[in-house]
Amino acid sequence: MNMTTGAVSSARLRGERRPSLLRAHDLMFATDDTIVAIATPPGRGAVGIVRLSGPDAARIASAMIDRPGPLQARHATLARFAPAGATADAPPRNEIGRAIDRVLVTHFPAPHSYTGQDIVEISGHGSPVLLDHIVACAMRHGARLAQSGEFTLRAFLGGRLDLVQAEAVADLIESITPEQARQAFDQLEGTLTRAIGDIERGLFDLVARLEASVDFPDEGYHFVAPGEAAEKVGALIRQIDALLAHAKQGRLIREGSHAAIVGRANTGKSSLFNYLSGSDRAIVTAHPGTTRDLVTERVDINGIPVTLVDTAGLRAVTDEVEREGVARARQARAFAQVAIVVLDRSVPLHAADFDLLRETARTPRAVVVNKCDLPAAWDSGQLGVESPVEVSLLTGAGAEALRPALARAFVATELQRDTPTISNIRHIELLARARAALTEASARAVDATPEEFVLADLQQARGALEEITGRRTSADVLTHIFARFCIGK
Repeated sequence: MNMTTGAVSSARLRGERRPSLLRAHDLMFATDDTIVAIATPPGRGAVGIVRLSGPDAARIASAMIDRPGPLQARHATLARFAPAGATADAPPRNEIGRAIDRVLVTHFPAPHSYTGQDIVEISGHGSPVLLDHIVACAMRHGARLAQSGEFTLRAFLGGRLDLVQAEAVADLIESITPEQARQAFDQLEGTLTRAIGDIERGLFDLVARLEASVDFPDEGYHFVAPGEAAEKVGALIRQIDALLAHAKQGRLIREGSHAAIVGRANTGKSSLFNYLSGSDRAIVTAHPGTTRDLVTERVDINGIPVTLVDTAGLRAVTDEVEREGVARARQARAFAQVAIVVLDRSVPLHAADFDLLRETARTPRAVVVNKCDLPAAWDSGQLGVESPVEVSLLTGAGAEALRPALARAFVATELQRDTPTISNIRHIELLARARAALTEASARAVDATPEEFVLADLQQARGALEEITGRRTSADVLTHIFARFCIGK
């Protein structure tokens, strides 16, 4: 995607649109032409959708179907896709070509559409050949093939979304757990935008009053006393701290984590892996040493997306292949953010069990005591660990406590669902930058430093907040954000 190398500044609060031209190096691309792309995933399916956006979207769509007259706004029109083979230089003939599919055509006129431009969506049968043919025909009629994320980019540039909401669109598409989807949708709905907007408004009011004091120095007007300025800045800092307080859990839900299942051979590690993944991915037998290589699966642990790794049993081995498996198990444990230690309660504790507990004591972990359906060879109190989970992965006894216990190993507190959640590292870093500038402004206000210096810090904080929502964002940032989108969104 090509962006301007300067700053793309928005006047969203004043209802203005962003620039319609983006410059990249010496190339210029207009954002007010008509683009086309397949909006559904690659492959065959029952239905496929081709999306057009731009001033000629309705004209191009009408030229490809056998329905006379203009398309009705926000109504699905049943038609046959029957291209005449016309080009932009040769207008469509009165007669149409031979129909090759029956489609539903929906027109969303500007400005009441996703991008703020005219949008037409053509829904046909999900054959890649048919969808490619629709796209090629639209391009012959003057459309341009869209780049990654260009529809959402146009929504951002047209003021339909701010940058937080645009990023939430990508997060919602990529979500793999219900909690990820809920968090992304909350941001798309504007919960985080509103929270940041409250901070911006308080900051704007303080800046305006301080600037008024600076503008009338000879008259002796002081619209903000030093003590009041420090108090107001302190309130803004507390608002930022309230957002940052949930940053760890927000990032965890958005980005996920890694967990390694570790323990001695035959303790039930593979059985735990299969239970959590919901499938028999790992081989389970009564013979030790069955697992020799790492087996991974992406699983949902109470809303947290976790890459789960099943590892070889830790024991002294002479077999070269199993020895490599044990070495990889140790590497996986070192890499993982959480260790899930599995112990067998039906056999006496081994020195290796205590070694493993000691080695994982300083890292996040969950201790699973397995085979509680068999006579106990020891009591969990002997372990000296907090809240081990006693289960039988054979009978399922105690398994309902597994996921909550594992979730607590990833995040110490319960997941918050009623507060704006900040989850994006870009947002977190910018909020931290704004907080640092406000902290400096507060110290200057307390020391009765001239207002010009306090204003400089406050303006720096404003700039960081505006970068979050996209009111002041560099082209490199926009390129990085929208390049991760799929084509058609």
